Amino acid sequence: MKIGELAKTAQTQTETIRYYEREGLLPEAARTGSNYRIYDESHVQRLAFIRHCRSLDMTLAEIRTLLNFKDAPAGSCTDVNTLLDEHIHHVATRIRELKALEKDLKLLREQCASGQATGDCGILSGLEKAALQQSQNRTPAERGHAAHIHGAHPQVGTPAAGKPGGPHK
Repeated sequence: MKIGELAKTAQTQTETIRYYEREGLLPEAARTGSNYRIYDESHVQRLAFIRHCRSLDMTLAEIRTLLNFKDAPAGSCTDVNTLLDEHIHHVATRIRELKALEKDLKLLREQCASGQATGDCGILSGLEKAALQQSQNRTPAERGHAAHIHGAHPQVGTPAAGKPGGPHK
């Protein structure tokens, strides 16, 4: 099948398929004499595996590691267990962070009664105060760098983290 057929079968955009190929998650497809990529059922199955792992919020690095294990079926699954245990820990940490975020947002929401002028808005005032406080607490080196997104570089025991900004499906 051509890439469009694979995309339709796997419910994935063609750009995502090409991205996964560039990242080495999908094996390079054979090409026709006219240079069209030709895919088979093994590509469909591998793409389904990748998409399912992404739905579990796994990074590309984690998925790459799992695929390496999958491609070496005689190996021990102890390392697979370790990878999953680390991912579970990462998810639990994110849940705690999200619960704290929810609490902060609810406290912020309580600072404003509805129907008043935005100049008197407790939410806007609270956001401004927090932003100023956060800015003042940062070191000069931190002020010169973009904010780091927590959890973007999980420790999985793999040589490379997933590429940020790539397709997630």
